[in-house]
Amino acid sequence: MDGPGEQPTLREKAYESFTRHLLARDVRPGQFISQRRLVELTGLTLGAIRELIPRLEAEGLIKTVPQRGLQIAHIDLDLIREAFQLRLFLEKEAVALFTYSASDETIAKLLKDHRDIADAIRSGDSSQELEIHAQSVDWGMHDAFIDALGNTIISNAYRVNSIKMRLISQDRFRINGHVGPVMEEHLKVLEAIERRSADEAVAALVSHIGGARDRALKI
Repeated sequence: MDGPGEQPTLREKAYESFTRHLLARDVRPGQFISQRRLVELTGLTLGAIRELIPRLEAEGLIKTVPQRGLQIAHIDLDLIREAFQLRLFLEKEAVALFTYSASDETIAKLLKDHRDIADAIRSGDSSQELEIHAQSVDWGMHDAFIDALGNTIISNAYRVNSIKMRLISQDRFRINGHVGPVMEEHLKVLEAIERRSADEAVAALVSHIGGARDRALKI
């Protein structure tokens, strides 16, 4: 058996491996999966998987269904509403504080990243590479707002919700084909931040997240 000092590392490896496979769609929302399959998937021990399951259940990423076994979180309307609601609560406060606390250099970097992508779209670039880069820039902006709070409790709650948001994005809509509009929505938020107008930044963010939520619910 692993020593006491090794257990947290092993549990964390199991968690990271599971979420990586989940976001890579090696396992799908709603899919039933055995502990043995999780062992095969992660390459970790059965003991590590058994220790991992309570954490995944507590975070709503997996649930035990009587008579059937383990089921990956299912993307339904309740999950979409709840995930977007939590995201709004956290990001509204985060973007308001970010507006006052972010350095000019940080804001300038975010603006440049978005404007470069917007310019590429206007010039006719519709490549998969640009879409992958745009998705990274998209998530990076939202993560930056939360990270700037410097609050571990909020960061952990946001991290778990972010996994659910990315599953919803994969299931309901992707940035593919919508890079231009998404970048323009982000630029409205960032330009308000550049003006140090928290009210405008919050309003632009609420509009952006609300639009994404409504599209997910309609689909």
